[in-house]
Amino acid sequence: MQIITLNVNGVRAAARKGFYQWLPQQSADIVCIQELKAQLPDLSDDILAPAGYHGYFHCALKKGYSGVGIYSRFEPDRVVEGIGVEEIDQEGRYLQADFGNLSVISLYLPSGSSGDHRQASKFFFLDIFLPVLQEMINSGRDIILCGDWNIAHKEIDLKNWRANQKNSGFLPEEREWLSRVFDEIGYVDVFRRLNPAPDQYTWWSNRGQAWTNNVGWRIDYQIATPDVAEKAVEAEIYKESRFSDHAPLIIHYDAL
Repeated sequence: MQIITLNVNGVRAAARKGFYQWLPQQSADIVCIQELKAQLPDLSDDILAPAGYHGYFHCALKKGYSGVGIYSRFEPDRVVEGIGVEEIDQEGRYLQADFGNLSVISLYLPSGSSGDHRQASKFFFLDIFLPVLQEMINSGRDIILCGDWNIAHKEIDLKNWRANQKNSGFLPEEREWLSRVFDEIGYVDVFRRLNPAPDQYTWWSNRGQAWTNNVGWRIDYQIATPDVAEKAVEAEIYKESRFSDHAPLIIHYDAL
């Protein structure tokens, strides 16, 4: 099974940049997208259900903001929108599709970079979401959480780590929270299991020559329960075409 995740930074913008021409050329079974910046009436049929895929979406109430989606070649047994917390769910940050014992989740954590009020919302999300992650892993289900977590975990995960230690996305509290997800609860950073190399990033600022010089951050993940992570055999950050300020993260799982 091949799974792709991408923060599209506006799904209509990604469409104009060729994302939906590129997608059929991939062998992806499931595609998770984040930051739709649209409501369902705004979307064309090609975006709502690309050829060969079922499409599911959790849009934000606020127009032009946030939102997540899942495309699947297989119709899921169940789709869950949100985690049951109004303040979080009205921003369209969580969409879960269940296939037998496997749950695939498209997730978009808040960014705190626009000000203290948004950093407070981010910390609120982290506080609420940690026990949700614990409950999910306790359920015994196979789980893959795909998306933009807006946290670079370790120094290797961003180019200019020294200059960003007091900036949202690399704050000590955020990094410690993500360490708890891995070390205490037991989830696995699938990409890092397969690729320990430096200079592997999924997001680049539009300022300066960040993309050209590969001055980026690795903030997009596929995070899985251990049994699922063990089945991951190949990972790629696709950079041949640009559909967004993020790059698609592609992981192939054997025998899922």
